[in-house]
Amino acid sequence: MANGEWRTRLVSGEVNGSFYLSAQKAGLSEADAAIVTNIFKEQINFTRALRMGDKFQIIKNEQFVDGKPTGQAHIVSARFQQKTNEYTAFLFNDGRFYDKQGHSLTRAFRRLPLQKSYRVSSHFNPRRKHPVTGRIRPHNGIDFATPIGTKVISTGDGVVTRIGNHKFAGKYIDIKHSSRYKTRYLHLHKINVHKGQSIKRGQIIALSGNTGRSTGPHLHFELHMNGRPVDPLKAKIPLTRSLTKSDKTAFLKLVSMRTNMLDSLLDPEINKAHETILAD
Repeated sequence: MANGEWRTRLVSGEVNGSFYLSAQKAGLSEADAAIVTNIFKEQINFTRALRMGDKFQIIKNEQFVDGKPTGQAHIVSARFQQKTNEYTAFLFNDGRFYDKQGHSLTRAFRRLPLQKSYRVSSHFNPRRKHPVTGRIRPHNGIDFATPIGTKVISTGDGVVTRIGNHKFAGKYIDIKHSSRYKTRYLHLHKINVHKGQSIKRGQIIALSGNTGRSTGPHLHFELHMNGRPVDPLKAKIPLTRSLTKSDKTAFLKLVSMRTNMLDSLLDPEINKAHETILAD
């Protein structure tokens, strides 16, 4: 760190209108509001998901020299509290933000939609000869030779945009993960989610089956990027990253300390922006 005194500033507020204006009213700058929005961009839809009365608490480190701010500052923790949801962000020493359980806030995916490995019975192939019709047609995903009733999991966080029962695809689920990514799960035996439902990475969404036009029990899985199907086994996607065991221990200690600081903002006696001088 550069010479100077670093102070920790604790800021809290409630959403009243837009978060952007509410953050400034609470004492954050325009840049701070933009940074917080960026931190939670994969978790919170700031134009639709926030409601009046939702609470937020922010921990921000600022540098001072000779008692004057230098302009050097960074947000190290943030929390949003709604009636039924809580969103947290803690900056770790690797420069990444994680939630309080240690999950990275950067949207990431599992490579496969199953809890264990199964044989790939048919690969992604833009010019595959269909095993039933014999016609040359694109195979827009990969098929796993799963027994009927095998648990199917979502490869990423997202929202169920469509479910149905098609004469060719059988029972199926479409999940939108962002404006860029979508996944599809076909020939299912049982669907465990509903349209509009928010889904977490690794959540069980269905049981595999043999519905629709199929030569045998299997799961057909598709990954679409920017509206086009790609090979799920080879596509360059952000994959999940986990903290090491030693890092996790240090991280949870950090979370405990910062959570106490965030909780202090809920005390009506000190529920306002304040500063604590930290040693260099």
